Amino acid sequence: MRIAHVCAMMRPGTDGVTRVLYKIFDGAPSRSCQVMGIGAAVPRPGETSIPMAHVPSVPLPLQVSYRLALPGSVFFARALKGFKPDLIHLHSPCTLGFAALRFAERHRLPVVATYHTHYPAYLPYYCVDWSSRLVWRLYRSLYNRVDRTLVPTEPVLQELAGQGLRNLECLPHGVDHGLFHPRYRSEAWRQMLGATKKSVLLFVSRLVWEKDLAVLARMFELLKSRRTDFVMVVVGEGQAGPRLASMMPGAVFIGCQTGRALSECYASSDIFVFPSTTETFGNVTVEAMASGLACVAAAKGGAAGLIKDEVSGLLVPPGSPEDMAARVAQLLDDPDRRRVLGEGAVRRAQQFQWQDVLDRLFAIYREILAAAGRKADTRAA
Repeated sequence: MRIAHVCAMMRPGTDGVTRVLYKIFDGAPSRSCQVMGIGAAVPRPGETSIPMAHVPSVPLPLQVSYRLALPGSVFFARALKGFKPDLIHLHSPCTLGFAALRFAERHRLPVVATYHTHYPAYLPYYCVDWSSRLVWRLYRSLYNRVDRTLVPTEPVLQELAGQGLRNLECLPHGVDHGLFHPRYRSEAWRQMLGATKKSVLLFVSRLVWEKDLAVLARMFELLKSRRTDFVMVVVGEGQAGPRLASMMPGAVFIGCQTGRALSECYASSDIFVFPSTTETFGNVTVEAMASGLACVAAAKGGAAGLIKDEVSGLLVPPGSPEDMAARVAQLLDDPDRRRVLGEGAVRRAQQFQWQDVLDRLFAIYREILAAAGRKADTRAA
C-alpha cells in the first residue's frame, strides 16, 4: 500500500497537524505501507527520511508563518507519478489540497481527507467573517468529492454535517502516554517559578488570536484582581505573543517547550486552562489530561468532545472569561476536587491510544481501496 500525504506545512513539530502527520508516517512501515509527502514547507535536509515533493509558495496573508502553495499540480505531478500512490490523503483545505484532489480525479485515485483545522471559525478573529458562506461553499466542493473525511471529535463532525459535508467519520488523535504522564511532576520546576506554596495555572498553545487569547487575558485579570495564590504560566510562541504578554502583566511566559521540558510543564502544574473555541481536537488538552491536570475549557469544538463536565474536567460557556475565572477559582479553593478531576482526566486520556488510532486509520485505507477496486471492476465490465 502506497499513500501520498498532502499538507501545506510538512516541517516536523510545527503544529498539532504535523505532529499527527509524523505519527502516521512512523506507523506506516509496520503496517506494510510506504508514504511520501507533498508540501509547501517541507523538512530541512536530515530532518526526515520520508520522500518529499516541494511546491513553491507564498506567505499566507492571515498567518505569515504558514505558506500558501501556488495552484496547480504541475509542481508535484512528476514526483507523484513516480511514487505511484494507491491513495492520496489530504491534510490541508487549500490550493495544494484542491490541486491534489484534481490530480486524483484525473488518475482515478481514491482520496481520504482529515479535517485538522477549523478555518471557518478563524474568520471573525481576522475581521473577514463576511466570507463565511464562500468558505463553506469551497469546503463542500472539496470534502464532498473525497471518499472519506475523518474528523477528530464528534461535536466538530456534527457542525460539518450541518453545513452539508458528507462521508464523515469520527477518528480522534492519540496521545503519547510515555511522554505525558503525572510522573513528570517536578518540585524543582515549581520552585523555579516561586510556586512552592501557590497553585500553577497552565496554558499551552501557539500564541495566535484564534485561540481566544483575549478571553485568557481577561480571565487572568479577573483572578489577579481577587487573589494572589496562583502563578499563571503560558507556554508557546506566536505572532500574538508580545501583545498578549502586555495584556497579562505578572504571568510567566516561557516560550515554546518540547520533549521532557514540556512534560514537566504539564505534570508540574495544577490546572490547565484552555478557552479556545476553534479546535477540531486539541492535542494540548488531551496532553494535559494525560498528565493528570484538572482542565477548565470552553464547551465548544474539540474540548467538548474530549472532556465530560465534572468527570474529566470542567466545561464553561465559550467566550466567557467571567465563567472561566469562576470555575478556576473553585478549583483553586478545592485541592481535593482538583485531584478527583485530574484522576478522571487520566482515565479519559487513556482512551486515546495511538496504536488504536493508527490501526483504524490504516483499516480505513484498506476499506476505501477495496471499494475503489470494486468500482474499477464495475467500470471495466
